[in-house]
Amino acid sequence: MSRALVLVAAGGLAREALAAIRAGAAPGHEVAGLLDDDLRKAGTSVDGVPVLGTLDDVTEHADADVVICSGRGGARRDIAARFAKLGVDARRYVSIVHPATPVPAGCVVGAGSILLAGVVLTAAVTVGRHVVCMPHVTLTHDDVVGDYATLAAGVALGGGVVVGEAAYLGMNSSVREQRRVGDDAVLGMGAALVEDQPARTTWAGVPARPLTRREEPK
Repeated sequence: MSRALVLVAAGGLAREALAAIRAGAAPGHEVAGLLDDDLRKAGTSVDGVPVLGTLDDVTEHADADVVICSGRGGARRDIAARFAKLGVDARRYVSIVHPATPVPAGCVVGAGSILLAGVVLTAAVTVGRHVVCMPHVTLTHDDVVGDYATLAAGVALGGGVVVGEAAYLGMNSSVREQRRVGDDAVLGMGAALVEDQPARTTWAGVPARPLTRREEPK
């Protein structure tokens, strides 16, 4: 018997997650619907799946598992914190791993993460909770991707790279082996990072260089 699954945030990532599920990701689950705080989406459907209500309505679906499909890592983090206050047990989060993305023995994918088609994990890779890896991301040996990080299509990490919590790596960017991307950092499209990137900074270019430093949240 299939277990119900609710997708949260009815945008583009939810559509991609739904396509992966229909291709065979998340076996044993059937998508019951979506939740979104945009009231204009209430009563509509996304790729044939109904929008059931707002995020607060997660309490009405206590028997369903959950995947947070917001495209921004910071937003996924905020939603997870909001759901925790609503009593959503962390064990209800499931991962969406496309069948074209094998997870070798010795690699770990955290709950609530979404790995789309063609993601490569080589050896001893650790992917945290609520991470998003878009198509054709390459994670090589001993990489660690922190919770809520987002890796856009074509990102490539050398061995032993650490990506911090809620960091964003833009399309086709790359990181040299044994380097670190800090928490909440942004690495621009096509950038090549050859040194550690501090938290809450935005870097771009080849080699990547700092553009701005964002203030600490108050």
